[in-house]
Amino acid sequence: MSVDLSKGFATWKAMVHSNPQKMKEHGFRIIFAGTEADDDSKLHVIIEFESPESLEAFQNDAELTQARIDAGAILETAVATPMSGDSFSNFPA
Repeated sequence: MSVDLSKGFATWKAMVHSNPQKMKEHGFRIIFAGTEADDDSKLHVIIEFESPESLEAFQNDAELTQARIDAGAILETAVATPMSGDSFSNFPA
């Protein structure tokens, strides 16, 4: 997912770190999150969801959505790119 930030990465990161329980409850984890080297407002995130229901729970959580907005995520700019299950990461370990 890519999304623009109005308050920079540190504010968004603090929001994420204050919500681990919601992430566990909804069944997702962040694999990677970071901004572009020359633009702290351009965030790119790789999120792993346990199931389609996990994605739906994330999308429908009004409290978490508001926390993201309050942390500066400009949700209207969000672009999500679903990936196939045929993938790998952390190679070589």
